[in-house]
Order: sequence, then structure tokens, then C-alpha cells
Amino acid sequence: MKMSRRQFEIATVAATLGSQFASAQGRPAMREVPWLAEIQTPPAKLPPDAPRLASVLVDPVGDPIATLADWRQHRPSLRSAWLELLGSWAPPQQSPPFEIVASDTSAGIVRRLIAYETEPGVSVEAYLLGPARPRGRVPGVVVFHSTADQTIRQGAGLDGKPETAWGLKLAERGFVALCPRCFLWDGTLPANFDQRVEQHNERHPGARGMAKMLFDSQRALDLLANLPEVDPERLGAAGHSLGAKEALYLAALDDRVKASVSSEGGIATTFSNWDAPWYLGKGPLGREHHELLALIAPRAFLLIGGNSADGARSWPFIESAIEVYRLWGQPCRVGLFNHGQGHTVPPLAEQRVFEWLQTYL
Repeated sequence: MKMSRRQFEIATVAATLGSQFASAQGRPAMREVPWLAEIQTPPAKLPPDAPRLASVLVDPVGDPIATLADWRQHRPSLRSAWLELLGSWAPPQQSPPFEIVASDTSAGIVRRLIAYETEPGVSVEAYLLGPARPRGRVPGVVVFHSTADQTIRQGAGLDGKPETAWGLKLAERGFVALCPRCFLWDGTLPANFDQRVEQHNERHPGARGMAKMLFDSQRALDLLANLPEVDPERLGAAGHSLGAKEALYLAALDDRVKASVSSEGGIATTFSNWDAPWYLGKGPLGREHHELLALIAPRAFLLIGGNSADGARSWPFIESAIEVYRLWGQPCRVGLFNHGQGHTVPPLAEQRVFEWLQTYL
């Protein structure tokens, strides 16, 4: 079944007219997850490979940053430094047109396979999921898949382990979820990451693979934010493994993301394969990811570890971020949940993903 975007918008608006968002779906000003203190409690003992991090609350001449006003003055230069390091280029700041390739409805959930261009001549597929009859404008989340050949079928609940179907399960909870395919896959198998990176480098010399992932993530966010049933002030990002890396960078470098979850991505540049050419590449960076967490403050960020890519050794990143979050004088909505069960998403971790996004979006 194919439907134009215009037809899709008309159908969606018709379904939402006359309804109001239920108060239970909103976020009261002071509501917090009940386990916030738990995820801000340091491990009893830090592992030997836990890194020592320089404070981010220091300006370029070495003076301490002690006030929120000082941090706000410093923050744009830190953000620019990361964009320059990545070799990023600016997205067009408008929603990409999309085509609905296929659609199905089950148990009150509409799941659409869509196609759109991220760059001129470069198309991508994604699954778009949401309630068949949304009540008013609802939160929207970009859900990134892990390193798996199921790619977007994973988050859409069509393939892979049930605990990875975050897009489908968020839709069942009243969200709209967009599950885009990472540029490393072009829809054919086996995937050839090196070839895809070469194609990217030909279009954007000097831009790292993570710059491409960030750009595509922002285009997905543009699309999601402009859907008539989505509240553009309640946008989130979530992912596991590869997807965790994408969620981290999108949350740090796009302020539209109000809440995010990064599961087992390896928060330190030494914790996983960040030196792969499709991420940051080899060679010294001169920066570390606690700076990205500082850029996310005061928005909600949950780091999930299993003592594989992330875990107890990730704590210094949360500790550093809390210093910045405290400048706002409000609850620090950042923390580390370490389930200790390896590079997986066990039931409690999955539950906390949904609780976090339901609370802070």
C-alpha cells in the first residue's frame, strides 16, 4: 500500500480532531523517576580501568566556571569544538518529504515503512510507529537500531529479540517512534561498512562517520518533529550499542532532544570501537565524551550499562556531568543504571528505558 504524505497528514489530523492529551501522559513539573537517587549513587569500588576525567567546568584560560551564567557563555564554544572535530555540516532545518511504502495496523498500532532523502540523492528507509488513534499531540522518539542486519525491523518489532523492539513498545505506550536505518546499511546484505564510509567520504571529505550519523539523526528528528500528531517540545532519542552512540551524539548536539537513553554504547572513547572509520576514526581526539554529557545538561539522560561496553567504569562520566547539572539548581536528571548482565537489554533495563522516557517527555 502506498500513500502520499499529504494523504497521511489528512488522515492523521482527522483522527486527532476533538481529542485532548490525557493528563496522565503529561509530565508534572516536579515528577521524577523513583529510582533517580539509585542511578546517582557511585559504585562501591571503581574498576582499575575507570578513567580520570578533567573537569568540564573550566574555561579556555583555566579559570573555574562557577555559575550558570558562566556555563551558558562557555557552552557554545564547547559545542562548536565538537562539531568541528566531527567535520559536521548543517542539516537543512526542515522536514524531509517522505513516501509511505507499506502500512499495517494491529492492536491499535499503525506501523508504516517510509522512505525519504537524508541528503540529495541519498535515501533511507525507516519504520514509523504510533497509535492508530492518538489523543492529541504525543511525544516522539527516534529509536536507533544496534549493529544487526535486521536494522529497522528490530525496533519495529518485526525481527530480532523482543527486548530490542523499543519502537513498537513505545507506540503501545502512546508515543510516536521513528526507527531509521543507519547509513552503514543500504538495504542489501551482506553489509559493507567500508564501502559505505568511502561513499560518505566522497560526498563529504574530512567528515567523520559520526558526522554522517549525526546528520542523519537530525534529519530523522526533523521528520518526527513535523508530524502533526507529534508534540515538537517532547522529543527523545534512544538506542542500544551502535544506536546508543547515535542517541548520545544527537542528544548532545541537538537541543530539541529533551530525554534520551544510551544503552551499552561505550561512553568513553576507549570503551568500544570508537576508532572505527564509521565512528570517529583513529588518531588522538583531544576530547572525551563527558563533554557531550555536559552539553546535554539539564535535559534528561540515562546511561545503561551491563559491565560490558558500559558499567561501573562509566561512573566518572556521570559524576562529571552531575557537576554541570547542579548549576541549574534542580534535580539532576542524569544517571547510570548498571544491570551487570553484559551487552544485553534485560527486562529491568528495558522497563527503565520506558519509565525514563514516559517521565521526562
